[in-house]
Amino acid sequence: MANTQSALKNIRKNRTNYLRNRSVSSKLKTLDKAFLSSVESKDKDAATKAAQSLISALDKASKSNLVHSNKVARKKSRCSALLASL
Repeated sequence: MANTQSALKNIRKNRTNYLRNRSVSSKLKTLDKAFLSSVESKDKDAATKAAQSLISALDKASKSNLVHSNKVARKKSRCSALLASL
């Protein structure tokens, strides 16, 4: 167990950040699945809206260094390629 006040505070901060990061990661996976399912169903309007929300969430996650910027760029590129193929 932690002995100092700062160590106790770091434990609290780490737990809060862990829960926040986990929820954002889960949200990204959900948005990605929603986008891919709308592409598979060939629904261009739904795919466009899903891509916008996915790209926005990816950019926000990249800004807070939760997801690497190269991964975000790769996902955004693949989203636009899939949208163009519809």
